[in-house]
Amino acid sequence: MPAPYRSDYEAARVQKHGNDVNDILKNATVGIAGLGGLGSNIAMMLSRAGVGKLVIADHDTVDISNMTRQNYYYRHLGMKKTDATAELISFMDPNIEVEKHFMKLDPDNLENIFKKCDIVCEALDDPTEKAMLINNLLIKCPDVVVVSGSGMAGYGKSNDIRTEHAMKRLYVCGDGIDMEFWNSVMMSPRVNICAGHMANTVIAVLMNKKV
Repeated sequence: MPAPYRSDYEAARVQKHGNDVNDILKNATVGIAGLGGLGSNIAMMLSRAGVGKLVIADHDTVDISNMTRQNYYYRHLGMKKTDATAELISFMDPNIEVEKHFMKLDPDNLENIFKKCDIVCEALDDPTEKAMLINNLLIKCPDVVVVSGSGMAGYGKSNDIRTEHAMKRLYVCGDGIDMEFWNSVMMSPRVNICAGHMANTVIAVLMNKKV
């Protein structure tokens, strides 16, 4: 079956969201740093919502261990996560623009990658890299809002995951509990709850609504 026309996607989203919301989302550019449990799921959520352009960055490939909580399938094993994510988005809506960066983010390259984004989702695993990304984005990209994810390990206690407006241009989603408390147990339900918080925060900020 051929893919629907762009106008069909547009009409479906207008029917669900209204013209004003649809126009804002389709003209937005959102960056996603890291395409693991948080980032791979955020990418699909924002694509389904109708965000017009995603700038995605990761330096990893899909591994069998990723199947437990990341938005990939066995056919993606060995693929770059940037390529696998872009493919899944194209299966859902080929009209979404995806800019891919297969590289490790550092203070020297992240400004050039994300400077044209309205919002960047920080979805990295390593605490040191998370801090590096957030600090450099806030300093080097003064027009970019950062949505960060932290503390979503374990199981149960879904309502402990929340969104905090930490600084003027920084939102933090998670439960604030160190992963070592859960002995590094990472399961799909809580990871997806946090990813949902982050995607929802992105949309709320784009719509200029209080989070």
